[in-house]
Amino acid sequence: MPFNYYVIYKPFQVLTRFGKEDGKDSLADYFKVPSDVYPVGRLDYDSEGLLILSNDKSLNNKLLDPKFAHEREYWVQVDGAIDDPAIRQLRQGVQITVDGKKYQTRRCNAEIFNTEPVVPERNPPIRFRKNIPAPWIKLVLREGKNRQVRKMTAAAGFPTLRLIRYRIAGVTIEGIQPGQMREMSQREIYGLLFG
Repeated sequence: MPFNYYVIYKPFQVLTRFGKEDGKDSLADYFKVPSDVYPVGRLDYDSEGLLILSNDKSLNNKLLDPKFAHEREYWVQVDGAIDDPAIRQLRQGVQITVDGKKYQTRRCNAEIFNTEPVVPERNPPIRFRKNIPAPWIKLVLREGKNRQVRKMTAAAGFPTLRLIRYRIAGVTIEGIQPGQMREMSQREIYGLLFG
């Protein structure tokens, strides 16, 4: 049986599944794929960006097994003028709560964007406040706890306003907009993820 591989840009406020829940939009409202295709991993309802869809179970295992520690790059708009001490704190790891227990995040790459990244408009947009800056930072993690990025920026004192997953290993959302999809071959996606 041939496997299918899709790279999608999951829009804001869309569930990372094909079934409905509480009248919320799901992937089925945006993407038409074979019925045995499912999301590899997850992306929160209020987050947006890169999601891989496939019916290749071995891809799922390789991508989600912590021992492989694939890089995941997030573009995060934060509330307030984040500074170098907060960035250093994020790089070294911060304490968050996971399943009711304290957890120290691993070291990661963190930096402030010098110029605002070019990203699609979000609907609805983040709340604009004239006197409070909302800069963008880049976080590159090698782990993926539930709501980890939001918990990390909050722990550093700068809550997340908007969160976009831009990249997993070599796969990015470059050139696709929210609600769009790009089909890939097994060779292509495996090369970008594990090459």
